[in-house]
Amino acid sequence: MHPQTTSLSPVRRTVVAVALAATVVACGPGEGAPEPAAPGPLPAAPEPAEAPDLGAEPAGLLVPVGTAPEGVVVDSTTGRVVVGVRDPDGVAVLDLDGNLVRRVELDGSPRHLFLSGAGGPVLVPAEGSDQLVQVDLPDGEVASVTPVGRNPHDAVAVGSRSFTADEFAEQVSVIEGGEVVEVVPAPLQPGGINAAAGKVAVVGVRARQTKVFDAETLEEVATVPTGEGPTHIEGAGDRLYVADTNGDAVLVLSVSADSVEEVARLDLPGAPYSMAVDAQRQRLWVTLTERNEVVALDISGPEPEVVTTLPAARQPNGVAVDGASGTVYVTGTADGVLQIIPADLTG
Repeated sequence: MHPQTTSLSPVRRTVVAVALAATVVACGPGEGAPEPAAPGPLPAAPEPAEAPDLGAEPAGLLVPVGTAPEGVVVDSTTGRVVVGVRDPDGVAVLDLDGNLVRRVELDGSPRHLFLSGAGGPVLVPAEGSDQLVQVDLPDGEVASVTPVGRNPHDAVAVGSRSFTADEFAEQVSVIEGGEVVEVVPAPLQPGGINAAAGKVAVVGVRARQTKVFDAETLEEVATVPTGEGPTHIEGAGDRLYVADTNGDAVLVLSVSADSVEEVARLDLPGAPYSMAVDAQRQRLWVTLTERNEVVALDISGPEPEVVTTLPAARQPNGVAVDGASGTVYVTGTADGVLQIIPADLTG
């Protein structure tokens, strides 16, 4: 329902404005004016939905990979898939068929990973040790370890710089040459981070906001409200795609040099969480943890459209796509598996 409104003539509006101004002057602090209400506490940060038992056989192949896998990236150039795991904390490096190449132990548990470019390296924000670890491909050697802010949840690279969303420091760390060179304030509890059109975008999951700033100057472009409970974000061209996990939707933001605007929304029941862009096929893959599904959205037009829905491994908290072959990789966090979905099943 919308409140009923009454139109006022220009003269009437002027009179009302003058009367309201006089009231404000007459009722200053301590003179009978009501004190403004204190803002209430913000709701808790959104989390991935707890998945039910499997209702359908997951598409493709399931490969055991380690405890609680979540973040995953795939590099077509080196033929490697890298998965973040726990107990012990680290990453598993596999070939494209899911065969284990190497395990790399880290000081803290990773959540989400980022492939810096063709051939790597892989950015591994280790939440438990407040570090950004760079892992080289194809061998999985640790190239650098950089202390960053508290609880780095996600990372992105733009040019020579890397950026971490430091969830409990309310900041983005800017890393260059293996060192933090600057920090950028972020909306409350930054989670997902990505980039589009030379801009970095970070989601304040508790603030329900997305802040966009220039990757070079670090100057803010805009901070905009973003859904009912956003978690992660992906970039493609001049578009940003936000998983509104609590709002059961994917939001589309348009980015320009001086503005950020929400231009589309796709209702997607099932608590969308992790996402991956297949730029070659103009698709966005999204996991629905509440339904144990993974869906492909056509993003070639102004509004995304669902083109494929497939049964996923239980608790599908991570997804990546091989741009060369179209093969999709999904982490089944509950059962410690990597799901490999060949291109002939992806539609």
